[in-house]
Amino acid sequence: MSKRQPHPVIPIQPVAAGDEGQFVSMYQKQPDIYPRAVKGWFAAWRWTFVWLTQLFFYGLPWIQWGGRQAVLFDLEAQRFYILGLVLYPQDLIFLAALLVLSALALFFFTAVAGRLWCGYTCPQTVYTEIFMWVERKIEGDRIARMRLDQAPWSANKLARKFAKQIAWLSIGLFTGFSFVGYFTPIRELAGAVVTFGVSPWNVFWILFYGAATYGNAGYLREQMCKYMCPYARFQSALIDKDSLIITYDRARGEPRGSRSRKTNAAAQGLGDCVDCTLCVQVCPTGIDIRNGLQNECIGCAACIDVCDDVMDKMGYAKGLIRYSTENGVVNKWTRLQMFRRALRPRVLIYGAVLSAASVAFAASVALRSPFKFDVVKDRGALARVVDEGVVENVYRIQIMNRLEATQQYRVTASGIAGLAVSAPQLSAGPAGVTSAAVTLKLPLASAQALLGTSTPVIFEVSVLGPSNAEGARAVQREKSTFFVPR
Repeated sequence: MSKRQPHPVIPIQPVAAGDEGQFVSMYQKQPDIYPRAVKGWFAAWRWTFVWLTQLFFYGLPWIQWGGRQAVLFDLEAQRFYILGLVLYPQDLIFLAALLVLSALALFFFTAVAGRLWCGYTCPQTVYTEIFMWVERKIEGDRIARMRLDQAPWSANKLARKFAKQIAWLSIGLFTGFSFVGYFTPIRELAGAVVTFGVSPWNVFWILFYGAATYGNAGYLREQMCKYMCPYARFQSALIDKDSLIITYDRARGEPRGSRSRKTNAAAQGLGDCVDCTLCVQVCPTGIDIRNGLQNECIGCAACIDVCDDVMDKMGYAKGLIRYSTENGVVNKWTRLQMFRRALRPRVLIYGAVLSAASVAFAASVALRSPFKFDVVKDRGALARVVDEGVVENVYRIQIMNRLEATQQYRVTASGIAGLAVSAPQLSAGPAGVTSAAVTLKLPLASAQALLGTSTPVIFEVSVLGPSNAEGARAVQREKSTFFVPR
């Protein structure tokens, strides 16, 4: 038997005085970002979308349609009103289809032109832009805000900080109020707010959504885009070297360095980048686009606007930072050459799937029946034999009216020879629900051959109206069974 080897021993050496080392924290506070105001072509487009999205969000609940709110998700009544469309919880398939369409559209536009959604219409971007505008108006631009934060507390600092918080809270609360207005009629909600009669649940959701807007746009800002939004993580799987993204022309800009306007940069061996760092100062996520495309880039194009302004002042050509493709920058392609590469297999597949899904969704909404009905068999008695051997089965018909007008219905059934239907003519009010008991009767002669069996039957409900001679404007069918006892 071999002798067991001893374990190695690590010697412990004494630490010399003054050489105890330093404590290193694994959790480091992120430095504050003070984005600088920027003007330009893309900034104007960004503010255009800010206005459009907020006019839509804040204004849509106030629009009336046929005597009611145009868009209302009435959870208590289980009715969803979207213009002339009335949806029930059973119609959530349309919501699922809409979410699928949104995802496909996101894939398509990302493959074509990167994070356009993030840069121009994402709610986080839009509200951050609004909150930063308020901050600039009250506290000043980048340098003024930095000095104010570093200065000791004074009456001026306290007044500015307090005014900013009041403005932010007001925007947040109004946003929460508008959000709840999509689920509670906003005119009634406004009256309840004025008279302090808002229900506890409405108060909770107004405060919750208002606090979320206040916190996300006022404080989290770029942290939402960097760490909480999953889109930044999977965008790399959607784009390729022919996707239109914000790029820095390294071949033209390097080596970078400051210089006078009258200096010949080529004679000094310098590129067009003057290393002013303004592209970093205007970035809402604090990145340096000169280091290449990064997950944190939301595609807002603020760096393009400010760089073009610097190039103008220096007398250089614009486009040192621009929308381009990786292949376009490397190969020095023209815009036409880059646009030709937009019609590549990935984009064509996304576009074809998106188009087909959109057509299918539009067709399903347009061809949607004006009502829906369900058949439930009476569980108290599967079947019963009445006078002269007639077999009866009792069912309950429930009809949901999908229109905002009263409708009349006629119930019939088929599937067995000699089957008779005993049902009242049903009526459902606007977007209402009605139900009634329906009896199917089978004569003894027809029932003899079906003793002890369940036979399929088909219920047919027709909408009555003046559209044609028979008065049937729409028909729905549902299957059930007719049981004949032994």
